[in-house]
Amino acid sequence: MRIDLFNSAATELAGELNTQSASTGKPPAVSPNSTVDATEDRTTLASGSTAVDSLVSQAMNSPEVRQDLVQTLQQAIQSGQYKLEPDQIAGAMIDEQA
Repeated sequence: MRIDLFNSAATELAGELNTQSASTGKPPAVSPNSTVDATEDRTTLASGSTAVDSLVSQAMNSPEVRQDLVQTLQQAIQSGQYKLEPDQIAGAMIDEQA
């Protein structure tokens, strides 16, 4: 599949269709001899979709730091309730490398 960022094939096809329409006076038709390959996959990406806009808005409104979680962890550390497990930490570090 080819992604054409400059949409040159569409521009070429539009020019070809306009030429055909002007010379025949009939609505343009895409012929099998057209320079655009009909078997080629094509896509157009647009960023204006409602779902994308909603997700961007939600992300932008989210706090960068989850202050409530930070405060909970700070209190647990200060009170001595937060315990580190060296074996689990080492195991996670080794698993991450694998």
